[in-house]
Amino acid sequence: MSNTVELTKENFNEVVSENDFVLVDFWASWCGPCRQFAPVYDRVADKNPDLVFGKVDTEAQQELAGAFEIRSIPTLAIIRDNVLVFSQPGALPEAALEDVIRQARELDMDEVRRSVAESSKAE
Repeated sequence: MSNTVELTKENFNEVVSENDFVLVDFWASWCGPCRQFAPVYDRVADKNPDLVFGKVDTEAQQELAGAFEIRSIPTLAIIRDNVLVFSQPGALPEAALEDVIRQARELDMDEVRRSVAESSKAE
């Protein structure tokens, strides 16, 4: 039994705003690499019960996929404190996924928010 959450445009903002750390797997049922990545994602989800692992079916949730400008799947996104801190297409091997999560856990979110604020001022 996996602790992944099906994310939709109806529940997405609520899940992201109520949780400090959300991983999002953008996938589709027809996508071979997505189907290969799913068990890896589920295993890593089971090893990190303190994090929210969400899945967005890009076929059913085209608006959500569009909002994230998803061009290829699977794409993994990590949102911490309502800030997108990681987004990368491609199925990651288990060790790489765990490493990305470790790096995202170690981020100084005050620093991230400062740099986001500075780059939005620059635009």
